[in-house]
Amino acid sequence: MKEKEVILTVNGLKKLEDELGQLKSVKRREVAERIKQAIEFGDISENSEYEDAKNEQAFIEGRILTLEKMLRNAKIIDDENLDTKLVSIGSTVLLKDLECGDEVKYTIVGSVEADPGANKISNESPVGKAILGQAKGSIVEVSVPAGQLKFQIMDICGK
Repeated sequence: MKEKEVILTVNGLKKLEDELGQLKSVKRREVAERIKQAIEFGDISENSEYEDAKNEQAFIEGRILTLEKMLRNAKIIDDENLDTKLVSIGSTVLLKDLECGDEVKYTIVGSVEADPGANKISNESPVGKAILGQAKGSIVEVSVPAGQLKFQIMDICGK
């Protein structure tokens, strides 16, 4: 079975590589030291320090495996040389809500990098799917749980 491709910008790739490096070089060592200290306390069967450290170790090792898999399957989007004629992953798009007139700027990223609070939306989100491949001036309708939203693409930027 083919593993799912992970779409990343250059920034997203760097963040994942940094996190992986931190987990492997610092966190692993810290948790190993905590386990060693907890064992030195004696009976580990009722030692909550030992249990906590072992749980953290399991979490860290799981996250390392997840990050390594993501990086193995990464497809890097070159957001430096984006075509600004059509919305694509890496594009920053200015949308106008045609119902209320509000404007919002989103950057389209892969699902791993999505952060709605920072206006980074996934290419797999309802809005992301609706605007991908569209040109400046296009009007798109987006189905959301609350009903239909209508947006006009006001501008498409590279970054």
